[in-house]
Amino acid sequence: MAAAASTQPPQPPKLPQLLERDPYLAPFETDFQRRYSLFYNRLKNIEENEGGLDKFSKSYKTFGVNQFVDGGIYCKEWAPGAEAVFLTGDFNGWNPFSHPYKKMEYGKWELFIPPGQDGYPPVPHGSKLKVVIRAQNGELLYRISPWARYVVRDEDKVNYDWVHWNPPQSYIHKHPSPKRLKSLRIYESHVGIASPEGKVASYKNFTYNVLPRIKDLGYNCVQLMAIMEHAYYASFGYQVTSFFAASSRYGTPDDLKEMIDVAHSMGITVLLDVVHSHASKNSEDGLNKFDGTDSCFFHSGPKGTHQLWDSRLFDYANWEVLRFLLSNLRMWIEDYRFDGFRFDGVTSMLYHHHGIGTGFSGNYNEYFGLHVDEDALCYLMLANHMINFLHPECITIAEDVSGMPALCRPVAEGGGGFDYRLAMAIPDKWIQIIKELKDEDWNMGNIVHTLTNRRYEEKYIAYAESHDQALVGDKTLAFRLMDAEMYTNMSVLSPLTPVIDRGIQLHKMIRLITHALGGESYLNFMGNEFGHPEWLDFPRKGNNESYHYARRQFNLTEDHLLRYRFLNTFDRDMNKLEERFGWLASPPAFVSEKHESNKVIAFERAGLIFIFNFHPYQSYVDYRVGIETPGKYKILLDSDAAEYGGHQRLDHSTEYFSEEYPHNYRPNSLMLQPTPQKMPQAPHRGVHSKQSGYCASEYGYPKMKFSVTITEEASHRRSADTLY
Repeated sequence: MAAAASTQPPQPPKLPQLLERDPYLAPFETDFQRRYSLFYNRLKNIEENEGGLDKFSKSYKTFGVNQFVDGGIYCKEWAPGAEAVFLTGDFNGWNPFSHPYKKMEYGKWELFIPPGQDGYPPVPHGSKLKVVIRAQNGELLYRISPWARYVVRDEDKVNYDWVHWNPPQSYIHKHPSPKRLKSLRIYESHVGIASPEGKVASYKNFTYNVLPRIKDLGYNCVQLMAIMEHAYYASFGYQVTSFFAASSRYGTPDDLKEMIDVAHSMGITVLLDVVHSHASKNSEDGLNKFDGTDSCFFHSGPKGTHQLWDSRLFDYANWEVLRFLLSNLRMWIEDYRFDGFRFDGVTSMLYHHHGIGTGFSGNYNEYFGLHVDEDALCYLMLANHMINFLHPECITIAEDVSGMPALCRPVAEGGGGFDYRLAMAIPDKWIQIIKELKDEDWNMGNIVHTLTNRRYEEKYIAYAESHDQALVGDKTLAFRLMDAEMYTNMSVLSPLTPVIDRGIQLHKMIRLITHALGGESYLNFMGNEFGHPEWLDFPRKGNNESYHYARRQFNLTEDHLLRYRFLNTFDRDMNKLEERFGWLASPPAFVSEKHESNKVIAFERAGLIFIFNFHPYQSYVDYRVGIETPGKYKILLDSDAAEYGGHQRLDHSTEYFSEEYPHNYRPNSLMLQPTPQKMPQAPHRGVHSKQSGYCASEYGYPKMKFSVTITEEASHRRSADTLY
């Protein structure tokens, strides 16, 4: 009798490349194999039992309430704990029992309502609906469908109502999505606060007032927060109640579609801040206890509740949960034309401990073992695989503070499949430096290490601060640097105090060095580019439901008597410079100098030379900087220029010529020398010209000269740039 053939578990086809790239992962080869095997088998089961991933992830077209072409209504729900399911609403005079669902296999229920005699749909557009669940104890529960596309809340009510959204003519997109970007410059945004007025702003306001501003600032990507419907406005959108519904606070679904379409017409990529890490505990207008049990979409018992967030945790091993979440991603891409996602709370998903009370030192044992939630990781692999397979132009970003290896490597290598991960250590480092150290104690090596310490061939999004630092209870960089003086000394009519001078100069420098050295993409939260003077606080009981701090005062940059415009202009020109030279899409920088006593950092990237003098009072004469490419250099960006609120101590017409003199492990070097003070001139730009720049200022004392350039041998994209 022949022996049965052994069945080998599926192997990640490109795992050897991953292990070769990082040999320290070799001891965990079996972990990668097990994770990939789980992914492979789930994908195979979907293919065999659901007709493929394409069909499976289109379930939003059959679940919930959907209208056929003939006007008939098809309804479908998954409620495994229900004894009976009914549909009620305006259409049947709120009769709870007249339209019962038929029980199907695996906890599913379906209902078909034929069209009227004249073909008119039995459930009109704009009418209110509820799913009625008869729980196992006989109680009748009135619920919103988990698949509801539109929910609204009347001013006199606490809970949201489900409104059937099926307009006679939906918005038709006119513009194609932008091509996949090589350099991502992300403007993190919240529609509701995107106005100087103390109110909930609209999609229309964002479309016609904010998008042009984003375009002018040189950002090519918008990351939208708080779009998925959330009952509690002050949750910043992170306590989602209706996953398939665009928030009605700001307008209609068609208003959002128009907003995305207009962004596309400007060449702006639009990302959704998607929350699949947890869900609101609301039951009457959320997913919680939808079928009368504490499980359904979530783990039952303590495992199903996040201790810190007081929210419900998905059961990622559940077949119907996978259907729900994958279909959710597909709907946002195909119905609204989002170009990708920033996945929130990935660290909480990856580990059974959810990162609570856990520090991550970088020891690889922290990323493998029983404490890793491999079902959640498998879901993320499936999500990225689906997006890459069906919409390869889309982008995915992981918000992970743990540093999980290979999270941004392809699934075929055993990785998580994300395109980018957030460089979350960078803003923490800037906060720590500003809070704890005197200027003369800043450690250049530590700054460089934090900005460059990233996993090889995994793309990082660098940022000096995000929405986290803008929230009440924390402080933005501008506030940490200038604090109360922002309220009294930001007018050009008032004296330039040492605090304001220092704050303005460091604000520019911190952002540029983060932009140029910290990653393969850059992110800024709306308003922080110009040093928004107030924190962000949503209306709540603690502030008497005030909207005063739930706004962004863009108008401050338009007042030529205020110094905010200097920071705004610098941010714009910094982005425009990256657009020209593409350092974010270039290989990592070569850092030639991180001088502790001089407080100087110099590096090259994308043919540019960046020079930063962080010394609080020392200026330098005849300062030599090592470079790779010989040639002629001119100033390209100068943080000391008048238009940026600087002291204009540098002559932008000066040209700097390299010498064949090795310095700091570079074959050539430049000698930076002081020049007479002149008003800055427009930098010369030519196909074969080198460009260089100086930067200076802080405390009002002369600072260091910076130089950035391009050689004649370099391409027209070469150039250099400098900063204090």
